[in-house]
Amino acid sequence: MFLVKRVNFNKTIIIKGLITAILLSCFIYLSHFSIEIKLLNSILGLASIFMLLTIPRVSLVIAGFFTGIFWFYWIAFSFIYYELIYLIPFVTITFGLIIAFLFFLIDFIKRPIFRAFAIFALTYIEPFGFNWFKLELLFIDSYFDTSKLSFALIIMSMFFLTRKLKYKALAIIPLLFAINYSEPVKIEEPNLKIYMAKLSTSQNIKWNQRNKLNIIDRNIDEINYAIDNGYDLVVLPETAFPLLLDKNEFLMDFLKKKSIKIDIITGAMSSDEKGYYNSTFHFSNKKVKIANKVVLVPFGEEIPLPKILTDLINKIFYDGAQDYSKASKPTDFNIKGYNFRNAICYEATTDEIFQNLNETKYIIAISNNAWFMPSIEPTIQKLLMKYYAKKYNSIIYHTVNKSENLIIKP
Repeated sequence: MFLVKRVNFNKTIIIKGLITAILLSCFIYLSHFSIEIKLLNSILGLASIFMLLTIPRVSLVIAGFFTGIFWFYWIAFSFIYYELIYLIPFVTITFGLIIAFLFFLIDFIKRPIFRAFAIFALTYIEPFGFNWFKLELLFIDSYFDTSKLSFALIIMSMFFLTRKLKYKALAIIPLLFAINYSEPVKIEEPNLKIYMAKLSTSQNIKWNQRNKLNIIDRNIDEINYAIDNGYDLVVLPETAFPLLLDKNEFLMDFLKKKSIKIDIITGAMSSDEKGYYNSTFHFSNKKVKIANKVVLVPFGEEIPLPKILTDLINKIFYDGAQDYSKASKPTDFNIKGYNFRNAICYEATTDEIFQNLNETKYIIAISNNAWFMPSIEPTIQKLLMKYYAKKYNSIIYHTVNKSENLIIKP
């Protein structure tokens, strides 16, 4: 009898953890399948916070492990293109363990009030500089605001629900203040006809030298199409030209001549004495401005560890390649009188790019999602951009290789 109870207890612990992970991940997968029902997301989000406040510590760790996998399993896909397929299960499990550890810390001090504060503190923790685990995203497509204050009020509300009966009625008060009552901010779009190129180049052929000319021809076809149809600006994705564009004089001259008829924004690599950059090129009236990436992807474009460990990891896994170099501050492009802030992929989901926007509320973001397809990565990226567009009252023009182009408004 004791053994049966023990087995049932263990099953309950595991089930509670798994249910919590599912609740924490539902909004991503619902959005992935274009199901964005505010009431449903509101209820699921509240339920997930309630579960985080009430489930046992072991269930919390299990919830963290599966949440890490449900949210970030796709990161390991990029290792396919480094011929490190054997690392995929280890990388996937590592992300599960990282979030599991964070959830373990939620109950480090076994006090309900500490757990509530710890859940809120998670919104400030970015392991190794990776900031895509944002619990506020639970409510991005709900009736609740996504500010830190509103998230704190939601935690407070659910905390009251876990207390004695006489306190439960208090839960409605903070919840009412967490609701987003404001209308979406309306920002006037620039009076420009913008063509966002539709490219779908697989990562396994993108950097193969045999395919370079075909890829360049396809890019030029997109530019010509935009010119022929009277567009003011054509935007191509991140590394649309898979080469050191600034070192290719013929192609640079060709694009400068094309820019007499249309402004061109495109991603490519560039280099100088400091190293190699992931860059955006803006061609306009035979002139070019290069914007280098400011915020690099942790472990993808830079190793956020001491140099001795960085060199060791690069030597073992990346054939001794060095981290990308980066710019010190974001770059703005002036396109026919309108200022646009440049953002390359991961940057468009960071505060650094949106701060000090000054005269512009427009972001041109370019991405290459071929590294992670097929997966939910474009969905999480979209949800994060919605979060930042709302937070900074900006319009994001997101041009992507291998997934859907989007114009994201507050």
